[in-house]
Amino acid sequence: MKLTIRQIAEMAGVSVTTVSQILNNKGSRFSDATRKKVLDIVNEHQYKPDFFASNLITRHSKTIGMIVPDVTDFFFSKIVEGAESYMNPLGYMLILCNSHQSLEKEKQLLQQLAHRAVDGILLATPNQLPEEFNLQSSFYHKMPMILIDRGINQREAGRLIVKEYEGAYQAVNYLISQGHRKIGLLKEKTGYYQLEERYNGYRHALKDAGISFKRHWVVDGELTVAGGYLAAKELLRSRDITAIFCGNDAMAIGCYQAIYEIGKKVPDDISVVGFDGLKLSSYTTPPLTTVMQPTFDIGFTAAKFLVDAIEFPERRIPNKIFDTKLIIRESVKDITNVN
Repeated sequence: MKLTIRQIAEMAGVSVTTVSQILNNKGSRFSDATRKKVLDIVNEHQYKPDFFASNLITRHSKTIGMIVPDVTDFFFSKIVEGAESYMNPLGYMLILCNSHQSLEKEKQLLQQLAHRAVDGILLATPNQLPEEFNLQSSFYHKMPMILIDRGINQREAGRLIVKEYEGAYQAVNYLISQGHRKIGLLKEKTGYYQLEERYNGYRHALKDAGISFKRHWVVDGELTVAGGYLAAKELLRSRDITAIFCGNDAMAIGCYQAIYEIGKKVPDDISVVGFDGLKLSSYTTPPLTTVMQPTFDIGFTAAKFLVDAIEFPERRIPNKIFDTKLIIRESVKDITNVN
């Protein structure tokens, strides 16, 4: 039997009006605890609002388009999960599209989603958007859009920024504190991430410790397990490296394999640090030391910003900055007392 709003109200110990306002994203005056109590019940019982009748009046489709560069990427799967967890209890359905990092494909998908009358779009893009799709254009005002783009496209509101520089600096500084001075970097070739902040954090941590930067300590590769494997093989071929900082956790997993294949071990011979804090990083052998970024929260917040833009168009969308955190596990060896 389908749960009613009245039953949800009774289970949560709140009024029917409270439940209705929270489900319609008009419950900002309620505490986070009250909102969580109601939404937990909604999720547990898989309650879906009967929005079809109201759509005839509001002209809202209750659908959101989401475009990501790579649907197979661990990072984006967590972004999507975060977005859905916010939107689904409010009755919104997600249409997921894969752009394969192509600007032309993004433009096609934006137009196609607009023709399907979605209420708004979440766009994760590695690209500088052309004028007709930027946030000052008529397209944007007809179709609210939130970008997940690491700040590539300039805008005053709705920016979702992760403190990647600080995270990378902390990771490399930790390696230095453990006695490492020959620290390699696996960084991305191209694509969504454009991780200049992680690269800058690496370089500045070395500089502040009085360690000369060596360009041959840096090897480019795809931000995948295979990319990390190939880049690490190249890095290890002729360099006396004691530690490797990887552009993301997937690269770090590939790096493990490359180290194993040359007859060495992590961390006994070479220490490894990743970036992202993906759940699978705790299941590697040994468990991976990594910089955690709140990927789920980024998706959740992007969805909240978009729903607010749809339902309260007069409001100014804020910006949000996300902290990173170094998670110390077992993939780094202290060599401070090694000659």
